[in-house]
Amino acid sequence: MTQLSGNAPDPDAPDLGRRQFLNLLWVGAAAGTALGGLYPVIKYFIPPSSGNAGGGVIAKDALGNDIVVSEYVASHSAGDRSLAQGLKGDPTYVVITGDGTIENFGINSICTHLGCVVPWNASEEKFMCPCHGSQYDANGKVVRGPAPLSLALVHADVTEDDKLSFTDWTETDFRTDEEPWWA
Repeated sequence: MTQLSGNAPDPDAPDLGRRQFLNLLWVGAAAGTALGGLYPVIKYFIPPSSGNAGGGVIAKDALGNDIVVSEYVASHSAGDRSLAQGLKGDPTYVVITGDGTIENFGINSICTHLGCVVPWNASEEKFMCPCHGSQYDANGKVVRGPAPLSLALVHADVTEDDKLSFTDWTETDFRTDEEPWWA
């Protein structure tokens, strides 16, 4: 660096020219913009955490609110099967038992034939797929095809704060005495 005046350069000052400073500013702005654009893409591929220590997910009602078991049981009658948002966002039936409690399992409502949502038909007491006529009994076991398999199960448990939690079902399927196909 050539000096034009008699003043000595400050030894503590960085030796950074105007061009270097503008290049650094430009690279920093471009990197910040690129990282800001990548953040939502990365968040899309990382599944959301439910924050539940048991590894399950808190069931949600049709409005997206957590299902509070005491309120839910009070507003549903014995034998009811109503949809909640379950594992992986799948619609899952919550079953009310004859004594007015929630059954210890939930039934995934996705048909095993082509993936339609299977509605509960209360008058016939079975699930009946509107797409191709598959039928399942009250516990989700296939009774008429073309569906090849029973509906998937999840564990339904009540948390300490009175909310409904769904967890994976990995044990033997009590309806067929076979290993679960969905695990």
